[in-house]
Amino acid sequence: MNNCSTIFVAGNDTFIGSAVLGALKKDGYLNIYGDEGKNLRDLSQVDKLFRARNPEIVFLTAGKTGGIAANMKYPADLMFDNLIITCNIIECAHRHNVKKLLYLASSCSYPRDCVQPMTETSLLTGPLEPTNEAYAVAKIAGIKLSHAYRCQYGSNFIVGIPANAFGPCDDFSEEDSHVVAALIRKMHEAKVTNRKQVEVWGTGNPRREFIFIDDLADACLFIMNNYDEPEPINLGSGTAFSIRDLAETIREVVGFNGSIVYETSKPDGMPIKSLDNSKIRDLGWRPHVSLKEGLTITYEWYRKVG
Repeated sequence: MNNCSTIFVAGNDTFIGSAVLGALKKDGYLNIYGDEGKNLRDLSQVDKLFRARNPEIVFLTAGKTGGIAANMKYPADLMFDNLIITCNIIECAHRHNVKKLLYLASSCSYPRDCVQPMTETSLLTGPLEPTNEAYAVAKIAGIKLSHAYRCQYGSNFIVGIPANAFGPCDDFSEEDSHVVAALIRKMHEAKVTNRKQVEVWGTGNPRREFIFIDDLADACLFIMNNYDEPEPINLGSGTAFSIRDLAETIREVVGFNGSIVYETSKPDGMPIKSLDNSKIRDLGWRPHVSLKEGLTITYEWYRKVG
């Protein structure tokens, strides 16, 4: 990319897409645009957008996401939305000769019982986690579709697999939020209403890797400029935490003095999701924001606008 490249952020109103858009502006890129009101599920509208703007660079961050509850309740919505949007954007990127596209997959794409930390070669080596299988299959399809266009047409389509992102502007809703946003909201509400306890799904034992949203956006720009290989590349912080440790850290950041009760009848999801980040580290990228620092920034934002 250069400062005058025409850059399309598909899904600019999503959590990750808006962060990528902000990072591009901050770094001085001048010709950036988003969905512009177009329905990305409609191929004809997507094609019109590409024809009008003729982008050179595409960040594909669009598609529905959600936490474990949303994945269990809306598997069809999550799968269909991600499949059709991904197909439309990738096909139009090919039709209109986009120079480079980054497709963002998900760490859910890895097998449930994957060897940890998860390396990119572990994709499709075992069964998926049942609670998010539909979403994961859609994301895997996007990985394979990107590779298929590269094989058949020589398209420079690359794939990034991010760790669990969190930060300001995340979805803090009760039903659809991911674990960090859900726990911040729960503990804040418990603190201000003087409730004695907060309930957390599962045993608290699963381990997850988290990446602050600004670091993830920075990693996306970094690989767009420095990575051209056909294999996916992991985008993470390099450190995994148990849900129990995460909850305790959020309790400290929020200032909630009550107890945390684990609802062991609820599902845990994958036992461990920790990414092997050696590829991107070998290229020279490092995260800048620690988990606690990121949680503090996120909570301060939530207190002001949540």
